[in-house]
Amino acid sequence: MKQFFLTLLGVFAGLMLFFVVVPFILITVAISSASSSKPATPRNAVLELDLREGLTDQTSANPFAAFGGSGLSVVQVVDVLAQAGDDSSVKALLIRLPEAGMTPAAADEVRQAVRRFRATGKPVIAHSQGFLPVGAVISSYMVGASASELWMQNTSSFQATGFSTEEIFLGRAFDRYGLQPQFEQRYEFKNAVNGYTESDFTPAHREAMTAWMTSIYDGAVANAAQDRKTTPAALRTALEAGPYSAEQALGAKLIDKIGQVEEAEAEALRRAGKGSEIISFGDYASAQGSRDGSGKSAIAIIGGEGAIMTGTGGGADPFGGGSSIQSDDLAEAIYDAIEDKDVKAIVLRVSSPGGSPDASEQILAAVRAAKAAGKPVVVSMGAYAASGGYWISSEASYIVAQPSTLTGSIGVFGGKFVMAEALGRFGVDLRGLSVGGDYADAFSPAEPFSADQRAAFSQSIDRTYDQFIARVSAGRRLPEGRVREIARGRVWTGAQAKALGLVDELGGLHEAIGAARRLAKIPDDESVRFKRFPEPKSPWEALSSVFGVQSEAARALVMLGGIMADPEVQAVTQRVQADRMRREGAVVLADRPLG
Repeated sequence: MKQFFLTLLGVFAGLMLFFVVVPFILITVAISSASSSKPATPRNAVLELDLREGLTDQTSANPFAAFGGSGLSVVQVVDVLAQAGDDSSVKALLIRLPEAGMTPAAADEVRQAVRRFRATGKPVIAHSQGFLPVGAVISSYMVGASASELWMQNTSSFQATGFSTEEIFLGRAFDRYGLQPQFEQRYEFKNAVNGYTESDFTPAHREAMTAWMTSIYDGAVANAAQDRKTTPAALRTALEAGPYSAEQALGAKLIDKIGQVEEAEAEALRRAGKGSEIISFGDYASAQGSRDGSGKSAIAIIGGEGAIMTGTGGGADPFGGGSSIQSDDLAEAIYDAIEDKDVKAIVLRVSSPGGSPDASEQILAAVRAAKAAGKPVVVSMGAYAASGGYWISSEASYIVAQPSTLTGSIGVFGGKFVMAEALGRFGVDLRGLSVGGDYADAFSPAEPFSADQRAAFSQSIDRTYDQFIARVSAGRRLPEGRVREIARGRVWTGAQAKALGLVDELGGLHEAIGAARRLAKIPDDESVRFKRFPEPKSPWEALSSVFGVQSEAARALVMLGGIMADPEVQAVTQRVQADRMRREGAVVLADRPLG
């Protein structure tokens, strides 16, 4: 009887989902599609770009991603600002700046897009409600400095006096409670595990972080100084003498005007001309769609963002924005581009701190296949292309990175936590059993590595490290000895990596497309099309990716209503990636100091 009522409840939930929720979603999508086909841009428009909610690197191909909170992406901002620059209806741009820091590489790319927009002769007004000392606030100021005018609210504080970041070290706490981390890392700069094993920065950790932070800070100050028409030394002196009130910042020539956002909007509308209106960036982007271009030759645009894992994302949450690179999916997208006769070159956008070496190698094999097919592959690096993110980039035909991209981290780590003693202090006994060889229980949390197990595991870490070095050496045409010197797990900024020969050019997606044209020998005066792989999913395809084959759809609909609302399921899905990657034994994952 209990099972009968549970089944009845499940059927009711499924019917509600099928007849209420799904139609609502599809009607919403249909209305959105219909409205986007109508002219939505007024004759005189001020485009408003709000950066306060943050940016992902890439736009999800999932039509329901917006329901999961996915907002604007860096790639979308670059694309839409290029369209707005060419659109005679768009007369001006208004930017709402975040109070805290921005991801430095994202700020680099947004600044470049703003400068290209200004080059069309259209004004840009940026408005800030303060610059707070949180994260890379100097990057937020750099974006504001790229505007024609930088405004700040009268009550706001200007506290962009430098750049800081923090690390949490659990070494002493683990010692206190008997939790034993056992890790191998190659080498001293591979700092991803230091938070578990140390109580402070090691000399190597401190050296590497100070170096890349200084590179980002110096670059942002230099860019802002260029846009503010002053010298880097003068701007640095003014910044570091803060913090300031809005009036003091104006007196120090760090901003141009003081006013409420409504006043900045009024000024932008005045600049745009009589009868002008403000249009949100999202609405304008929906109306315009992506730039597809025209012409016989095509350049494929393929993106991957997040940790690199084996498998496919076919069963992922249909309402999520996607936060991982599934090796089957990304490799398949590259092979699809190879088979497309119109595609002459591939631009691979990578924003990843790394992940599984096996997944990374699967993607790199597809990159090799593209090159063997005569289709050059240009990597455009986003916020991160480190460790496994650099592995998949290493043999590309050409690599473009932002000056503030965090890349390199050519190294490996792996290990386990021994928890038996810690659990024993709470009256919990952890015991293990195994059959087979001595290595069968090597990763058991019940016991430390034996000497033989540690030696075998160390050899596997060395093997993966040697493979990584070999790929970088072949791809970058550098002697292995030189790669070992500059590797050792160290994170570099794009600017540093270019000097070391790890990247070819500083810039973003715009520069990467230009490089792809050159390598494919497409004449400058010839139009090209952009083809995106994988192709964006339709609403039904997105739902089918969860529901499975059609014969299983009804059953999935019945179950989905209860499953999606289950807080335990939601919590488990958040832990799956981390747990799975720990089980890999050896991963090529960089620390993510900018979060």
